[in-house]
Amino acid sequence: MTPKTDLKNLTLPALEQFLQGQGKERFRALQVFKWIYQQDTHSFDEMTNISKALRTELAETAFISNLEPEAVEQGSDGTRKYLFPLDDGTSVEAVLIPIEGRNTLCISSQVGCAMACEFCLTGTFKLTRNLTTAEIVNQIMAVKRDLVANPPSLLVEQSDFEDDDSDDVQPESPAAIRNIVMMGMGEPLHNLDNVIPAIQIMIDGNGLQLSNRRVTVSTCGLVPEMGRLGREIPNVNLAVSLNATTDELRNRIMPVNRRYPLKELLKACKEFPLPGRRKVTFEYVMLGGINDTPDDAKRLLKLISDIPNKVNLIPFNEHEGCEFKAPTRKAIDAFHKYLIDRHVTVITRDSRGGDISAACGQLKGKLEKQKTA
Repeated sequence: MTPKTDLKNLTLPALEQFLQGQGKERFRALQVFKWIYQQDTHSFDEMTNISKALRTELAETAFISNLEPEAVEQGSDGTRKYLFPLDDGTSVEAVLIPIEGRNTLCISSQVGCAMACEFCLTGTFKLTRNLTTAEIVNQIMAVKRDLVANPPSLLVEQSDFEDDDSDDVQPESPAAIRNIVMMGMGEPLHNLDNVIPAIQIMIDGNGLQLSNRRVTVSTCGLVPEMGRLGREIPNVNLAVSLNATTDELRNRIMPVNRRYPLKELLKACKEFPLPGRRKVTFEYVMLGGINDTPDDAKRLLKLISDIPNKVNLIPFNEHEGCEFKAPTRKAIDAFHKYLIDRHVTVITRDSRGGDISAACGQLKGKLEKQKTA
């Protein structure tokens, strides 16, 4: 028996091909696509502008998947952490950060991660599998549903991923998701076959209707895949987890650097297609006494000086079983000031969700411990 097709794995062109293969008109795909993404429909029976016969045929060959959170934690600052169980018994996380009604949602691309960065909690879970396109977009849809039911309080502060050339003038609904950042569990560029269609659905005017300026894809430095992302989705934002200013240190804390050292990585950053005034975001996790010195700040400035850039400084979030420590406030402020004084756009990311399991992998790890206790 042929397995049913999850329609959320299909972009609009792919859905057109799927229905044409069943002898259906092309415009039916647009109708179904809008029902799925604009009406959040889970059942073909709800598609009232489609004939009953077609709805019956679709139910025989396809289905519309969904995710519901197993756990939701909300911090005093409005940050929400979601844990989503998957059909195979695994789970992934997403984090919502409300910022003046401009909600940023951080989503996952894999169950676990193969990159083995020394400071990353997700890396301790190892890679179980890639998420499907449907599982990626379903995180967004589930959180949107929750926001409608439970609108967040508005928080006034600057987003790490606010677009520099924004032309938005109208206030947004507290239930709107403004920015998507693929910085949750997993390495997005390690799963491009599913991430690229997911982004195409996100930015489709008939799909999730997000601006490509509002989608940021993070990577630890998979250089060939950066080239592919730039070719196939040239207008999304790129964030690079740099975290070290020498190959010696980056080799130690980020094994990917042994394959693609700093020179190759920075060349790929320089070549990544960025329209208009957009910049590559360099993520820099500050590890106390390891990469937070004035010399590190000087080397960082030199490394990125010929690339349109902005820097997110991320004080390390200490977690059980990791030897690294958070940097001191003095070290953070000095690093930040050095870059600011030299006209670099810098945001020091405040710790969000500190009273909940907001760091990647924390909620998953906590619940797994409870289940095995």
